[in-house]
Amino acid sequence: MPGTQTCAWVEKPAKDARVEIRSDHPMPADPGHGEVLVKVEVTGVCHSDCHNIYGETPMHVHIAGHEGVGRIVKLGAGVDPGLMNKRVGLPWILKSCGDCEVCAVDPLCCPNQVNHGRNTEGCFQQYVLAPARDIPKLPEGLAAEIIAPLLCGGVTTYSAIKKANLRPGNFLVIPGAGGGLGHLGLQIAKAQGIQVIAIDSGAEKRDLCKRLGAAHFIDFKDSDVVAKVKGITGMGAHAVVVVPGSPQAYEQALPMLRNRGVMVCVGLPNAEFAIKVRPIQMVVMGLTIVGSSVGSHNDMADLIYLASQGVVVPEIEVYEFAQLEEVLQKLMRYEVKGRAVVRLPA
Repeated sequence: MPGTQTCAWVEKPAKDARVEIRSDHPMPADPGHGEVLVKVEVTGVCHSDCHNIYGETPMHVHIAGHEGVGRIVKLGAGVDPGLMNKRVGLPWILKSCGDCEVCAVDPLCCPNQVNHGRNTEGCFQQYVLAPARDIPKLPEGLAAEIIAPLLCGGVTTYSAIKKANLRPGNFLVIPGAGGGLGHLGLQIAKAQGIQVIAIDSGAEKRDLCKRLGAAHFIDFKDSDVVAKVKGITGMGAHAVVVVPGSPQAYEQALPMLRNRGVMVCVGLPNAEFAIKVRPIQMVVMGLTIVGSSVGSHNDMADLIYLASQGVVVPEIEVYEFAQLEEVLQKLMRYEVKGRAVVRLPA
């Protein structure tokens, strides 16, 4: 093993933070009991990385990144020797505590969870220590560049759609359907027989959404979105999964719903933004608002299977690691088509 490694270093998260590519970062310690050392091959770049690096959400470490794909190159004591050289994922939740009352119900909501790029060093480095038990084991048949975006963007959207409890033929509205999460959600919903009403803007996004199977496309720049949804569905949509962090998308979501409709919150607007909710509307219509963040290992396994069958295929732009800051800036300007992936140095 080398004595140092390459990483993308953030000295201090802030609005004007810089990402420095360094080749002198120390290697992680040897794996402890139950741990493995993973050599990262590629990692997705998520808008959440922008939130962390540029000071919008808490980041208590210097290295971001949480969509890593790599191979196990060193085993700690007590780890199955058969895992050596196996392909694994390094997702947002590295591990949950497993001891609290929340973990007994849903470990994804554990208040003590360890997150890559938030409270433990993330995947924007060549080598990462991880608990062998908690990281997803990945198949060999898919390119690492295809798998990486599924580890956060893909499984987040899969889990969000699952929370909507939809049936085949139901109407699902996806604002931002032509974006990084939205285009994955569109494919996931289509595979379940759900009628997707895609909301985005421009001919390029329209063509992408229609190609991926959207039943309807609404351009939010030149349409009364709520009226269009009501016109298509009659009574309103069965669910809206809000994937962009757009206040407008959140403000439009509840008026689109029919009785017993579900609004799933995924995208992160600025921290001061609040949804206006009328209790009488919630009570009379029986509406549900639910938050959703990432997904379980079972969700990931289901999604990887869909990807292996060609049912869900992320649109990706692949970059070299040295271009990471450029990629982050493009994400901030919403200029990335689909999902961004960077290759780590060999």
